[in-house]
Amino acid sequence: MEPVRIAPGILVGEGLLPLVIAGPCVIESEEHTLGLANSLKEEARRAGLPLAFKASFDKANRSSVSSFRGPGLREGLRILERVKQETGLPILSDIHDPTQAATASLVLDILQIPAFLCRQTDLLVAAAATGLPVNVKKGQFLSPWETCNIVEKIRSVGGSKILLTERGTTFGYQDLVVDFRSIPVMRSFQCPVIFDATHSVQRPGLGGTYSGGDRKFIETLARAGIAAGADGLFVEVHEDPEKALSDGPNALPLSKFRALLAEVGRIAEAMGRSS
Repeated sequence: MEPVRIAPGILVGEGLLPLVIAGPCVIESEEHTLGLANSLKEEARRAGLPLAFKASFDKANRSSVSSFRGPGLREGLRILERVKQETGLPILSDIHDPTQAATASLVLDILQIPAFLCRQTDLLVAAAATGLPVNVKKGQFLSPWETCNIVEKIRSVGGSKILLTERGTTFGYQDLVVDFRSIPVMRSFQCPVIFDATHSVQRPGLGGTYSGGDRKFIETLARAGIAAGADGLFVEVHEDPEKALSDGPNALPLSKFRALLAEVGRIAEAMGRSS
């Protein structure tokens, strides 16, 4: 497997230290986003792990029409560009429509395809056409074996910088389960695999107009994902999840981020992984 370069000096792949993708679910405000990015950067530096900052400019798949969605494409990208300039961190965000890809690529370092849109051919092709790394969330409705079709779509237009993310599979009503076999299965398609420890504990639609979550299991699943061979860890973080404007029930409190990174680092070291 060839490693994927997501930014100068940051490679993701076999035998390398896990990439940590972390940030709030959505851009809540400019100052909040910048402050959290600086905090996460310091914790990753302390742990000696590479970090990409994640925040969504638009949550287009919220449960309710009244749910907070974020500042939108242009204002969101302006905020993320400031975060990038002031922290030096590579930036990841979601795109939901093929027309957003080119504009988003002017700021972002990684384009993310949301799980519900992972089979949208035009969206995958547009993301690949930018030349940026593309992180595709495996849909909750897909088996890991089916992600080979996602990879084929991106590669059919010359896309080679592909990350696949495991984020749980629908298990009955309003619950998800993680099958850790998915990590080696998806890696067999010669793509680095990221494990999303926060959306994997989500309880979709549990609140009727919002999703619930079992955040107490985040660290357990994160440790298991890295031990199962994931090339990176995705974790949404908030300093006060109870007040988060999106996905608070499945967000990791910032106060627990340092300990989680330390555990991830020790697991990676035991596996012989290095920068």
